[in-house]
Amino acid sequence: MPEHDGKHHSDTESRRIIERINRESASQGTTIVERTKDHFSAGDADSADPIEVWGTRIGRFLGLLVLIAMIIWVISSIVGKG
Repeated sequence: MPEHDGKHHSDTESRRIIERINRESASQGTTIVERTKDHFSAGDADSADPIEVWGTRIGRFLGLLVLIAMIIWVISSIVGKG
């Protein structure tokens, strides 16, 4: 019977872990698209200060452009050496 107890414990532990993951993911309730949209629309900036909102939006957009430029630069340098 010890083998059966070990399997039962393993199954119980697996179910507990899966339930915990489902609870944690459901508690956030936002998809990556919603989080990205909120990030780029400066949802976390002080909405009473329009300069801060627009500054945050512009900064995040420029950061995205720099990231894209760096990715293109790395890919072109790798492909160019081949």
